[in-house]
Amino acid sequence: MDLSSSCKLSRLFACNLTSIICKCLALVTIALFFRAILYHLSSGDVLERDDLDLIPGRSMLLQSDEGIRRNKFLEIAFVRACLTARMLNRTFLMPSLSASLFCKKINRLQPISFDKVFKFERFNTLCEGFVQLARYSDLKNRTGVYDLRKGSGRKWTVERDLEQLKQSIINGPIDMHEVIRMVGKNPFLWHGHWPVKDYARVFECLVLVDDISKEADKVVSKIRQIGRKLRSEPGMGSSLRPAPYVAVHIRVEIDWMIHCKKLEQRSGVSQICSSKQEIIERVGKIINLEAPIVVYLAVADNLLNDSSLLSGWNKGLVPCEKKNLGVDGIYKKHPYLIQSAIDNEVCSKADIFVGNSFSTFSSHIVFERTQKMMRMGSTSLCKNENEVDVQWPSYAYNIAAGESNGPQKWMTNMSDSSLRVISYDSNAISCLG
Repeated sequence: MDLSSSCKLSRLFACNLTSIICKCLALVTIALFFRAILYHLSSGDVLERDDLDLIPGRSMLLQSDEGIRRNKFLEIAFVRACLTARMLNRTFLMPSLSASLFCKKINRLQPISFDKVFKFERFNTLCEGFVQLARYSDLKNRTGVYDLRKGSGRKWTVERDLEQLKQSIINGPIDMHEVIRMVGKNPFLWHGHWPVKDYARVFECLVLVDDISKEADKVVSKIRQIGRKLRSEPGMGSSLRPAPYVAVHIRVEIDWMIHCKKLEQRSGVSQICSSKQEIIERVGKIINLEAPIVVYLAVADNLLNDSSLLSGWNKGLVPCEKKNLGVDGIYKKHPYLIQSAIDNEVCSKADIFVGNSFSTFSSHIVFERTQKMMRMGSTSLCKNENEVDVQWPSYAYNIAAGESNGPQKWMTNMSDSSLRVISYDSNAISCLG
């Protein structure tokens, strides 16, 4: 069955993958990058940082038995900011979230309030005693802000960064300020000092608002509708079971290729960039795919008219993206970052996910899926090279697995001491077992 006949019913939207969220978000990062604000919650102080990366942190200093100080605040990038606020025993000020694009497409960078994407009160309830968010209206003295300037470059090591944070805690004059605002270049690349399990703790508190969650459900429903139609045709098996689908986060847009080629030259690592043909070939080598199956292509808008993405797939793999699935209208009515949040959910809910390990968006999707696996009791993904043998399996198409040259199985090592394994610019993937 060709694409036109199988995907006429609808047209699915692929994530705008030039951004980053995680994610996340939990999910929903999505290429999703966040700007946020952390608040110190006890004696009325605030800590602020210009941009946040949404990663949770462990208790390190000045943690009181009464929990987070609700009168001291921090401003910084989101998840990492949350953990920084926890370390400084401050409340994280209500962050604004924004997408950070390599090509500087300013019209897509409009920040969005945190509570337009995630449930504010739900976050505080789920993260009670670990990290808390506050609103600017909670500030008593908006002029009581201390700017803590972060260093940058090779000389600004992780050790120096950690020492700066510790000094800001024991420095009385600094800690007296209601708000500490962290400022500096490239906040997305600032150092993190917390284990993966702490980041996981924060991600578990991120719950999408109902409007976004429902939009994602509509897209997933469209994909499964196509799958059911495929399986209802003669010789195509039973249509009674829910139709599975594969989500592939394809990074071949111009801004990504420029970046990854430079990164390969600078790092001496060759397994970063992947061509369209290489991605198609490796996805086709995943064993036990229940063909016919829909392959949802999470691609940037500027690739939606690239018909070559929809050709060359193995028999039984039916590629679709948001436009030819008929769901592009769902995405167009939302800002860029909300579109990415929707795609984050679509990819996270896929029966199989395939992405690029050097992509923050892909890494956060795998992080979420690993959490799902572990909650269901799964601890191993890698019994057989390219065979689907667990629920919520994920693969990295930029890393070849053995002689088959298929995609490498991928899960997050939740016991790792550093978030580097799921952060920007990393091919450190865990295949435990």
